[in-house]
Amino acid sequence: MLCRMARTTPKAVALGAELRAARDRSGLTLRELAKRLGVDHSALSRAESGDRPPAPEMVAAILAKLGVTGGEFDRIVGMSGDSDDSVWVAVSIPDLQSQLSALLSFEQLATTITDVSPLLIPGLLQTGGYTRAIMRAGNVPRQEVELRVATRLGRRDVLVRPDAARFTAFIGVAALRGGIGGRAVMAEQLEYLLKAAEWPNISLHAIPESAGWHPALEGGFMVLDTEAMSVVHVENRRSGLFYQDDADIAAYQEAVAQVRGVALDRGETIRVIAREVGEIEEAS
Repeated sequence: MLCRMARTTPKAVALGAELRAARDRSGLTLRELAKRLGVDHSALSRAESGDRPPAPEMVAAILAKLGVTGGEFDRIVGMSGDSDDSVWVAVSIPDLQSQLSALLSFEQLATTITDVSPLLIPGLLQTGGYTRAIMRAGNVPRQEVELRVATRLGRRDVLVRPDAARFTAFIGVAALRGGIGGRAVMAEQLEYLLKAAEWPNISLHAIPESAGWHPALEGGFMVLDTEAMSVVHVENRRSGLFYQDDADIAAYQEAVAQVRGVALDRGETIRVIAREVGEIEEAS
């Protein structure tokens, strides 16, 4: 059996992305691979999109046809064993890399994205200098920094393409006042936020320090809505987490509503950012 009768999940999307990447590296088209496997190409397409996750034995057959062996073979087959789980916790580097692939896929598919980021500028709005400063301070290996910066900047495409997602960001004032990278880097970053705030699909809201308790103080998170499903993504220094169950989505949607209730409106937020830019310029 090629695919199980299971609903789309974040891990199923990541598994599909892994299979698609392996096929691309092999140089085979979808139809060519389907012919070699003796399956319908449309079913294989649904497997690669994450709509219908393949059973482990089919994943093994696909990888064998694509010439994938060793640890990579074991890792991808292992992903298929619980690809229909609605909660996906990643702690190992391979799992975190798979989660990043899934996150990129969901960002591409999303119609709306809500990012609650109390301490840092949201990833989809970061400039190269700001991202680079974070990675260098976080001891990312020197040889990996520029690749990671390029990956993050590439993610911004979802906000500027013709069918761009509707993006709402709730940013803590502490993030706007942070000295990450020094004055020049922060000035460039804040000016980029002012530019992004002019785009019709982007809504920025600063969370004032006087707001008291609100759910963003528990940590940042993203809610991504696609036509097929909604997911929540949470990450920290050592792990990543995807939620999909209705109860979990509802809890985070309620958290967004609470944060929205204490956040500044778009006009006030722009004034706050512009004031921070002015203060940096005065101090320079």
